[in-house]
Amino acid sequence: MAAAARDRVAHLLRQLQRAACQCPTHSHTYSQAPGLSPSGKTTDYAFEMAVSNIRYGAGVTKEVGMDLQNMGAKNVCLMTDKNLSQLPPVQVAMDSLVKNGIPFTVYDNVRVEPTDASFMEAIEFAQKGAFDAYVAVGGGSTMDTCKAANLYASSPHSDFLDYVSAPIGKGKPVSVPLKPLIAVPTTSGTGSETTGVAIFDYEHLKVKTGIASRAIKPTLGLIDPLHTLHMPARVVANSGFDVLCHALESYTALPYHLRSPCPSNPITRPAYQGSNPISDIWAIHALRIVAKYLKRAVRNPDDLEARSHMHLASAFAGIGFGNAGVHLCHGMSYPISGLVKTYKAKDYNVDHPLVPHGLSVVLTSPAVFTFTAQMFPERHLETAEILGADTRTARIQDAGLVLADTLRKFLFDLDVDDGLAAVGYSKADIPALVKGTLPQERVTKLSPRPQSEEDLAALFEASMQLY
Repeated sequence: MAAAARDRVAHLLRQLQRAACQCPTHSHTYSQAPGLSPSGKTTDYAFEMAVSNIRYGAGVTKEVGMDLQNMGAKNVCLMTDKNLSQLPPVQVAMDSLVKNGIPFTVYDNVRVEPTDASFMEAIEFAQKGAFDAYVAVGGGSTMDTCKAANLYASSPHSDFLDYVSAPIGKGKPVSVPLKPLIAVPTTSGTGSETTGVAIFDYEHLKVKTGIASRAIKPTLGLIDPLHTLHMPARVVANSGFDVLCHALESYTALPYHLRSPCPSNPITRPAYQGSNPISDIWAIHALRIVAKYLKRAVRNPDDLEARSHMHLASAFAGIGFGNAGVHLCHGMSYPISGLVKTYKAKDYNVDHPLVPHGLSVVLTSPAVFTFTAQMFPERHLETAEILGADTRTARIQDAGLVLADTLRKFLFDLDVDDGLAAVGYSKADIPALVKGTLPQERVTKLSPRPQSEEDLAALFEASMQLY
């Protein structure tokens, strides 16, 4: 990076760090009674943990046919994508269904980084098929597509935007019963096997959005580390960055008792509720695994120990963020993915430009955590230490810069593209990137520090180059 550009980024980060909002609570305790937020709305006083059943073990995919038999399934939809349909994870799942006499139909037209159109195509397939159970074999794209197909096939009279998160959709609560869904993750990133969230690109607005409801979480997640051996190095890295940011964001999110408004009925309490004592445990444990094993998993495709641990870390972080939520890295990542021009990531066999989700999330992380660290700086320092920083002499007011430097070194060691400029963006794109972030209230409101459009613009600019 040229000296002038580096100085400009350093100046932006210092500005972001200084411009703290004077939030009335700098503590991160969870013992507060319900109170009034600065806006006058009553904040929440409870949180809820919802997670899929999980079964872990090398080779556990071969049990899927027995599970479906135990459920009494007679007409199963197996969803995957075109690449995976030719690989062992799908073959093992199909063999188990055949062996246990389960009638099934394969849908292999899942799009990597799905769109509303690709969701609709899968939904139409599910509605016509009248399936009584689903199996999703793949990464987050496959699992999320399958969740959406199950939801709208179970609620055939609903308009597509009914369940899509506000402000893009109506964000209606899900009250219809869904069919059983067994998720078999083949990447170590999204944690989608544990969560009630399905993410897609809404092409009309060129933004990512999603459906978030505990009702759509899988019935069972089969976490089989043997599937991770089929992942190319960049897929391992990018999916691992998603785990990293899930853990960091959920641990530093606005605490649940400061989130407003307080729901008038439990059904309207959001899936993403803010940091809480149970999610914290999963987030920190996932972060320790990432620190210990991600580099090994990327560098050696045969390191079953490292890849197995990352597969579990993905689920751990999923349990954490699936109930606490994420914030700015994810909120800002959606337009980074959605507005992609010509960039095509290495190791992804797709026919369209693609900034992989985990990469789009992690590129803003140094700037984001510099910005958020004034709220709960102890947590930012704690995570920096877990990721390898020597924090013994660090000043608490430097927590954000310490974490940012630690993240930059981590990303540099893993050959990550040098910021948003390296994936095709320039300063001229910042207004569009900000505009694409504004509708992501479901996550941006969980930032521990409120942000203006000017703050977002500065964060994008500071993320143009990392090193």
